[in-house]
Amino acid sequence: MNYLNLIRYKNLLIIILIQVLIRYALFIPFGADLTLSHFEFSLLVLATIFIAAAGNIINDIYDVEIDLINKPEKVIIGKSISEKTAYNLFIIFNSIGVGLGFYLTKQIEEDAFFGFFIVSSALLYLYATFLKSMLLLGNIIISLLVAFSLIIVGIFDLFPAITFINQDYQSLVFGIVLTYAFFAFYINLMREIAKDIEDIDGDKKGELNTLPIAIGRKRASYVVFGMGVLSLFGIIFYIYTHLYNYTIAVIYFLLLVLAPLGYFCMKIWEAKSKSDYSFLSNLLKIIMLLGMGSLLLYTFVIQ
Repeated sequence: MNYLNLIRYKNLLIIILIQVLIRYALFIPFGADLTLSHFEFSLLVLATIFIAAAGNIINDIYDVEIDLINKPEKVIIGKSISEKTAYNLFIIFNSIGVGLGFYLTKQIEEDAFFGFFIVSSALLYLYATFLKSMLLLGNIIISLLVAFSLIIVGIFDLFPAITFINQDYQSLVFGIVLTYAFFAFYINLMREIAKDIEDIDGDKKGELNTLPIAIGRKRASYVVFGMGVLSLFGIIFYIYTHLYNYTIAVIYFLLLVLAPLGYFCMKIWEAKSKSDYSFLSNLLKIIMLLGMGSLLLYTFVIQ
């Protein structure tokens, strides 16, 4: 179980679920022209989660001292798993992820796509070593990588299958992926800041320059509150513009996305304790997952 916790297996399962939903709940019901076979899609998913797992490991290696303050009960490296073992696992997982990416790009004859795996792996390493210490930059990098875990499915499955005849339709479907990727980026960015507020004590000890350290815990809370209110208006606008005529979709978003997000906004305004911010961070993860779950609705929307 320690090894599963080290790689953040729950987060990896969420990535798998979202990528599967994009292909099987969006692309296929929409009748988009696809490039990847079921086997090749499986390779893409595996490459993604192996690189993500490696990123989680290297981040834990560099965060041991900070985590001993922020969440001592969850520290694994140096207790259950040695640093040497963890670093070896990082190398193995990274090599497997990048290797699978290389094999996949050869299979579909898109050699340039291999760069996506290299860049993602490099950014995760740079984040762990120094980018997270820079004001908001680390938060933005991680949130972009979360969004890219959605976009990469469209890049590999839709782009190589584009022809002069189907390019408008393929672009339409990819545009939906981009919308969901932006939602994932935005909600995750809110979550990253909320986590920084929760972890402010250890981050100060680690000499990180997070937003709560730079402007204070309460002001950072107000920033996240403002972002939450903007996201509420953005989702309402999306529902009105694209889903207003589909009752089941409107009900889904109202009950499972807007209601929890509105509750989050109320709670972040009055949050004070470390446990408050921990709860809110987990709530944002649930909101993001529920938002991604709405991909299942497109089967009904296109009927």
